[in-house]
Amino acid sequence: MDSLLNKDRPPVFCPGCSHEHITQALDKAFQTLDLRGSQIAIVSDIGCSGLFDTFFHTHALHGLHGRALTYATGIKLAQPELNVVVTMGDGGQGIGGAHLLAACRRNLNLTLLILNNFNFGMTGGQFSATTPPEAQVGSGFLNRLERPLDVCQVSRSAGAAYVKRCSSYQKDLAEEIARAIEFDGFAVVDMWGICPGRYTRRNKLTPRTIQESLTRLPAADGVVAENKRPEYGAHYRKTIAGMVPPGPPARIEKLFEPPETGRHEIILLGNAGQRIITAGELLCLAGLTAGLQATQKNEYNITVLRGPSISELILSEETVGYAGISRPDAIIALSQEGVDRRTSVFKTLDQNTRVFRVPAVKLPACEAVVKTIDFKARKIKQQDWALASLAVLAQHNIVITIPMLQAALKKRFKGDVLTTALALVESAASI
Repeated sequence: MDSLLNKDRPPVFCPGCSHEHITQALDKAFQTLDLRGSQIAIVSDIGCSGLFDTFFHTHALHGLHGRALTYATGIKLAQPELNVVVTMGDGGQGIGGAHLLAACRRNLNLTLLILNNFNFGMTGGQFSATTPPEAQVGSGFLNRLERPLDVCQVSRSAGAAYVKRCSSYQKDLAEEIARAIEFDGFAVVDMWGICPGRYTRRNKLTPRTIQESLTRLPAADGVVAENKRPEYGAHYRKTIAGMVPPGPPARIEKLFEPPETGRHEIILLGNAGQRIITAGELLCLAGLTAGLQATQKNEYNITVLRGPSISELILSEETVGYAGISRPDAIIALSQEGVDRRTSVFKTLDQNTRVFRVPAVKLPACEAVVKTIDFKARKIKQQDWALASLAVLAQHNIVITIPMLQAALKKRFKGDVLTTALALVESAASI
């Protein structure tokens, strides 16, 4: 197999950079494995290692710093026949450390080549996750405050089934890379090298001292026996092969004519526990039964059990291109918390907007038509107020009708819950 190096874009590394050795070794590995460019995808990120995608006649993707493994995962799952090779520096590995851990746990058939030269060489020689604490680097004393990361130990403990630590200068580097590419699972190759443009200006580091340092570290020589397991992609495909494929999304056929034409915007203002979001969903389902387009945008506290709960709905005969509310046709105000969260909306209202509120809610001054509904007096529980409010809207033929709402309930609920909901709507519609 011929070389896959791009003669129109030769390597442009600093003289003496170890990346040059890795470039040549990677090309030789491809030749050893008899791979064509169409069978390979090189994924890189930022930094000197990020130049690799331009040096080869292969598929390539150049992404954000530290994120190369995420792109590579998507490529491999979508095109499992490709040999996906990720080139990443120690800087990118540190930035994308969580992605490395996920890749180790997942065991997808990717090859990660870490071009480890102990600093952010392209951006000024700052310390990285692997910089020794005694090194002199462009970020002052900060590396003395942190313990450097042992990429191989971390990868092994996270579940990587193939972990290799080696020098970028060893004679059989191409063979080492080829073995990693051939491995059926996630393979990590931590290649130590020299950054003459930054690191070795202040620190003594040679191929010989690299080799001496490697011999003093725990072994990382390829297959990790205790982590061997099925490759993720093959395991995934085998698992889903026995599953029943999901059916197409449920279709809601048009059964009714809407009571009003055009576009209509509705805001439900409540608090946690009032089932505001469910009511918003029901309003959308009701609109769909009349052939309307529907959108729902919700807001609620991350605490879930307290705070405002708001749902903004749009029902329209035309496609909804933007889900923002500009001038609501109706507002349902069921709690002070919800109203206080949207006080600015009331300033823009005019008599074309109808506001339905419960007695305890105080509204900001506005020009809207306001109607007070005392659900409490009708012995309707607070958690049912939102659904009861939809019944009130439907009874007034605002956006939806009672048959539309009943059809939505039948789509959403079954059994006793449906029976109770239908009874509630019938009771609330008489308010």
